[in-house]
Amino acid sequence: MTGVSGHPVWPGEDLLDAQSVVVGDLADTPEGLDGLPFLVRLPARGPWADATAQAAALLVDMPVELGVHGWKLADRPGHDESRARALVREGLDVLAVAAHGYTGPLVVPVVGPLTLAASLYLARGDRVLADAGAVSELAESLGAGLVEHLAAVRRAVPGAALSVVLHEPLLAQVVAGVLPSFSGYSALRPVRAPVAAERLRAVTGALRGAGAAGAERVVVHGGSAWSSIASVADSGADAVALAVGGFDERAWERVAEFVERGTALWAELPPQASSQCAGPDVAGQAAVLLEPWRRIGLPAERLRDVVVLAPPAGAGATPDDARGALAGTVRAALIVAERAEG
Repeated sequence: MTGVSGHPVWPGEDLLDAQSVVVGDLADTPEGLDGLPFLVRLPARGPWADATAQAAALLVDMPVELGVHGWKLADRPGHDESRARALVREGLDVLAVAAHGYTGPLVVPVVGPLTLAASLYLARGDRVLADAGAVSELAESLGAGLVEHLAAVRRAVPGAALSVVLHEPLLAQVVAGVLPSFSGYSALRPVRAPVAAERLRAVTGALRGAGAAGAERVVVHGGSAWSSIASVADSGADAVALAVGGFDERAWERVAEFVERGTALWAELPPQASSQCAGPDVAGQAAVLLEPWRRIGLPAERLRDVVVLAPPAGAGATPDDARGALAGTVRAALIVAERAEG
């Protein structure tokens, strides 16, 4: 059955309100559509709540701290890491309240190993990405930490069927070798696509090897660049997530290749256009997926395996804006589900 979910970034600082809205609205989707509530992340709560901090807080035996230029590896655990870990625990406590009695799918988002390596700095030096050995260690550490994190999520929501989404917005830049070094005068060496896929497999493999403690489904979100598809498709993930707005015919042909191989697509749609007369263009948002799907010859019934994702909240968005965007995406996903059923 076609599903619908969203992006973990949520505006505002009221964590309980945000998590309650997401669980409540996605647990009550129209008939014929699977709602997949997700753990929210509120960057407005400070640097300890941003994507890098929340992922780094899960690392096993790799301490981190907040430096002048951002998060970096540290020699020993300190106050910054403790604060980030405390926010992770608080998020699970809030989830237990917001999802009390809930049974069904639940999405656990986290920054993936390549983007995390590109965002973290070594204790003394450049980005972690500059050290191949450190990248390998970080991937293993993140996989182990995620297994522990999922166990904590299961304790918070015992009736949940967990899917992990590894967000890799910098994956295409990592593989292309265009990320600037610490000095800014040069670019870091590219990580070849097969090596990137191997680092992703270290995490997906850990989640699968955990058995009942792992995830029912592992998804890798390759961002908005179709050039990341090869690494994501070879990562061992059950599904590939992509921001499909703006994809050209070549990109959709690559999408068709992995869909025909049996890998599901989680399609992040662009924000809805809107006008004072007609309101939000729900049909136009759905068409971003449906028109190229038909054009490249993929069967309509395969849309039952698709999960439609709401876009992240834009700059200046309010919690009401985010809730409205999620509701609009639910309506667009219903159009996709109806097309899947003919």
